Amino acid sequence: MDNIHEKINLQAIVPEALVGKRLDQALAQLFPDYSRSRIKGWIEQGCVEVNGELKRPRDKVIEGETLVIKAEIETVSNWGAEEIALNIVYEDEHLLIINKPTDFVIHPAAGNWKGTLVNALLYKYPNLNQLPRAGIVHRLDKDTTGLMVIAKTMTAHTALVNALQQRKIKRIYEAVVKGVVVSGGTIDAPLGRHTKDRKKRAVTTNGKPAITHYRIIEKFKGHTHLRIQLETGRTHQIRVHMTYHYHPIVGDKMYGRYGLNLFPRQALHAKELALIHPITKEELRFEVPLPIDMLQLLQRLRAI
Repeated sequence: MDNIHEKINLQAIVPEALVGKRLDQALAQLFPDYSRSRIKGWIEQGCVEVNGELKRPRDKVIEGETLVIKAEIETVSNWGAEEIALNIVYEDEHLLIINKPTDFVIHPAAGNWKGTLVNALLYKYPNLNQLPRAGIVHRLDKDTTGLMVIAKTMTAHTALVNALQQRKIKRIYEAVVKGVVVSGGTIDAPLGRHTKDRKKRAVTTNGKPAITHYRIIEKFKGHTHLRIQLETGRTHQIRVHMTYHYHPIVGDKMYGRYGLNLFPRQALHAKELALIHPITKEELRFEVPLPIDMLQLLQRLRAI
């Protein structure tokens, strides 16, 4: 299913205050609804002209130059809207915080065109079809439960994406892993695509930086309940890091494949979320309890 592309046409004159700035920096300040990384991509794709000429992101701007952006943003107008209940933790005109259940895919894709979070969002908030990924700022895996933040405006989306890239959004998870973890610690190991399976990630020497902090909540016979904080947010980061650390998450079908008879999904829950509101600048903190199935798992482990 192809996406719709919204055309962007913007123009500005370089003011004195931005003289000497990099082109991507100047454009990000002139058009704050769009992230610097997005603008940099447009420059590299030849979508930006400076006095009719193509420039590099690092080129300095001069007062009075005319900057023109002619680009496209992929939107999700052709993804279907479906009436699906959402567990809303917080909502205002700029953003939305939800508590995602298990077995809930985020984006429509091959094999899952319906019944996803995007379908639910487009039903309740039709205007989200004008935002990248329907306003979704970060993802949770299908079987991971817990807190997610979703932007409702382009300004909020850009600010939240930037905050995430700058590691200013605090995300804390709880997980049950194989083995008795001796003490808390930090895993600092770069992540990239798996060399043999493109659906998977792996620790690789040329991967992107990935840092995971963990501490012990409770120890059991053969298992440990952990509190995990992400410093970076790579795909499958916690799952890969814990497997790399010889403590795979219970029920993880893709990594470790341990404890599938004990728990039918990865025992991973996004429990806490803290961020600065992108518009009001108020500090927001949210916490949701463990889902019933994880609480039952902990009870069973205590009884062993």
